[in-house]
Amino acid sequence: MPESWASGLFDRGAELAARRDGSGVRRLRTNLARVLGAGVSQDELDRVTAAGLASYARYWREVFRLSVTPYDDIVARTTMANESLMRDCYASGRGVVLVLPHQGNWDYAGVWATLTGMPFTTVAERVEPAALFDRFVAMREEIGMEVIPLTGGAASPFELLEARLRAGGMLCLLGDRDLTARGVEVDFFGAVTRFPAGPAALALRTGAALLPVTLSFRPDGWDLRTHDRVEPPAAHATEGAAIAAMTQHIARAFEVGIAEHPEDWHMLQRLWLADLAGDDPRRRRTNGDPTGTTS
Repeated sequence: MPESWASGLFDRGAELAARRDGSGVRRLRTNLARVLGAGVSQDELDRVTAAGLASYARYWREVFRLSVTPYDDIVARTTMANESLMRDCYASGRGVVLVLPHQGNWDYAGVWATLTGMPFTTVAERVEPAALFDRFVAMREEIGMEVIPLTGGAASPFELLEARLRAGGMLCLLGDRDLTARGVEVDFFGAVTRFPAGPAALALRTGAALLPVTLSFRPDGWDLRTHDRVEPPAAHATEGAAIAAMTQHIARAFEVGIAEHPEDWHMLQRLWLADLAGDDPRRRRTNGDPTGTTS
């Protein structure tokens, strides 16, 4: 299908979804209300929500068209702010953990990183049907990504990721949602949620650089931003306390990038603990070892 046809089709789909105002759209609006703050008007909230649906539709359109999109075109139309920090960390040979929110097009960001000399390993959650999961893995491996399944592998993902870092490799992990018992509680836009512990735990245990990266769309391309390196606290009583502090720093970096481009944050699920049902067991505060969650 010509790109102009695909764009029109997905744009109309986003407009239809906004008019139908289903549960995912309402959840996106509620999440964006936290990002935009209590003073946002209903008209502005509706506008940003509609823009968010269009952005989400663009993400899926681009993913489906990845096999027919020239990779050189993706590289040429991608910009990275603070790029030298990422490249210097990668060149050090001590390993790099990139942690991203569900924002912009993280698959195209992966194309850019791989084709500009920074191949990486990532984790993918298994989805049904299995043929769909296999197709997504194959698509990503074709451009040089190594994809480790979150479950069902020969070894635990954490062990494999740790080995990649100790060999000087780079990881790319999504890090803005984990409502399991092992998630780390963070303050995020003024309310409590849980982020995965894995990115901070991997960096802490291996000495790899931990870099938050945020993403956004522009009409003619894609923008990436490397935020300041997250360092372990100078003094911490336990590994868990260090992981918690580092994960909170990730949350602060995500706040900056998401606040700048709220329409490109694709969070259509419940995120904050206060938004869960009162009897939902995920609301409980946990004190267990959080380091089993990597993505």
